[in-house]
Amino acid sequence: MDAVLRGAALAAALLAPAFAQAIEYRSVSEPAILFDAPSDKGKRLFILSPGTPVEVVVALDKWVKVREPGGAISWIERRALADKRTVMVTSDRATARQRPAEEAPAAFEAMRDVVLELATPPADGWVQVRHKDGVSGWLRVSEVWGL
Repeated sequence: MDAVLRGAALAAALLAPAFAQAIEYRSVSEPAILFDAPSDKGKRLFILSPGTPVEVVVALDKWVKVREPGGAISWIERRALADKRTVMVTSDRATARQRPAEEAPAAFEAMRDVVLELATPPADGWVQVRHKDGVSGWLRVSEVWGL
């Protein structure tokens, strides 16, 4: 029995790095068609607007399998993705603060589904974002998708 437990522990230790990889997000660089298969001959499902954040699930040569903010998993051409990071507001109304604190003055408000540029990585439950108009502020990470 000890040998079985040691073997299981070794297998878990070897597999742990594979499960510890960070989730990768990208943004759509242009209006992009999502397909049901990694081919332009696949069924066209719908179009994503520029700036929409997507989660990378699998990357092939010319195609990337992604999860979009609504949860659907489909394929997109790699050329339609940008390295620029964006997030999408998920709460009905999110108040961006001038600093990462609830009591901080408001910088701006954003409604559900507004796409914002990621200015800094999240820290301590907050993320700094920038509106396309140039104003920036801090949102709670629970108010956005794409992190």
